[in-house]
Amino acid sequence: MDSLNPPPATLRPFYISPHNRFSIPLLQLHVIYPLTPLSPSPPPNPSVSLLSYLLLLAFLLRFPRHRYLYTCIHTYIYKRRESMVVASVTPERNERIRALGIPVIDLSWRREHASELIMRACEEFGFFKVINHGVPKEVISRMEDEGEEFFSLPTHEKQKAGPPSPLGYGSRNIGFNGDSGELEYLLLHTSPVSISQRAKIICRKDPIKFSCVVNEYVGAVKQVACEILEMLAEGLGLGEKESFSRLIRDTESDSLVRLNHYPPYYTTGGNDIKDSLSRRNGSKIKDGKGGRIGFGEHSDPQILSLLRSNDVDGLQILSSHHDDGGVWVPVPADPAAFFVNVGDALQALTNGRFVSVRHRAMANSYNSRLSIIFFGAPPLHAWISPLPEMITPETPQRYKSFTWAEYKKAMYSLMLGHNRLDLFHADDEKEDVDLIKSI
Repeated sequence: MDSLNPPPATLRPFYISPHNRFSIPLLQLHVIYPLTPLSPSPPPNPSVSLLSYLLLLAFLLRFPRHRYLYTCIHTYIYKRRESMVVASVTPERNERIRALGIPVIDLSWRREHASELIMRACEEFGFFKVINHGVPKEVISRMEDEGEEFFSLPTHEKQKAGPPSPLGYGSRNIGFNGDSGELEYLLLHTSPVSISQRAKIICRKDPIKFSCVVNEYVGAVKQVACEILEMLAEGLGLGEKESFSRLIRDTESDSLVRLNHYPPYYTTGGNDIKDSLSRRNGSKIKDGKGGRIGFGEHSDPQILSLLRSNDVDGLQILSSHHDDGGVWVPVPADPAAFFVNVGDALQALTNGRFVSVRHRAMANSYNSRLSIIFFGAPPLHAWISPLPEMITPETPQRYKSFTWAEYKKAMYSLMLGHNRLDLFHADDEKEDVDLIKSI
């Protein structure tokens, strides 16, 4: 086997190790390959399955006593075939969906190695998965329990916490410009005062408990976000490692936490929310056939987002590693990990070096999906501008300076899928200044 070409990518994530290698599990052995750029494999060959089974039949006839090895090989090939996702057709357009390795970063690695690998993931994908993040399981579990309890309430009770303005409870409608999706959600500001006020409406039975749980979760996840941002600053060689993290540590930070519930669109009767969301400790819930948009294509406007969900798949990221356009990459759920993506503000701060990833969520056919996202944002008055270290003769300034309040105002004037940063390109300053003021 050519050592320069790793095996075709599958839905199984690979681990970026401190030694710049990754391993592919094969029959309980580990074959090590040099790490190549994070790019998708060629389309799967449709003849692979037939050829594989013919070879298996020949093997069994030749070595009839080695049934255990046969079973291992059969299982491996079946899983490989199962994970090759073919193009799906939606009512809007033909969309290609491709399996692709997701960068996995272990935060317990030596800091310089983790920093280097997070940098690479932000440059190539704008997206990665972190494990050994340090957020206690009980903190996560309590937050998930609060979300499950709220979304299990009767509709008329949940509606008392809405309509979203933009904070509060919402169902189907996303934003103010006609976007919609197969979900209901609860959007909260991370300020303890704001959480306390909202808790009196969201959880009338025990608002103090709700506030404590949310504040504890926000504090723990914010710490992870700041650690990642400081490693990025160190990797970029910035003078202050707090160049990014200070923006979300600020007491006036505009950070948010959002709980999304994607109900199944095929129900078997009864209260499916309790049954589905409570299956955190059971076997993995899969439904790769879900074809309804739960939350449409978009990028996050903030600096950094940290997402965690229950054990139901649905998240997809848009990979641009193709000459003929991007492909949607399914991200396997992992309740023990956080998925991190670069936001628009961080793309602007790094002058485009880090990529704000476009992503979406698909609704699941039979199982409820619950996701919790922390959006790390600067204060409203904070200026967002490419850092001086990011501007060189080879990479001139791409974005003009703007406040976070100006960016939010522009964001709320556009539909979900619009590229908001297009309004803030430095070379379009004269044309855009009047447009932004008029929004």
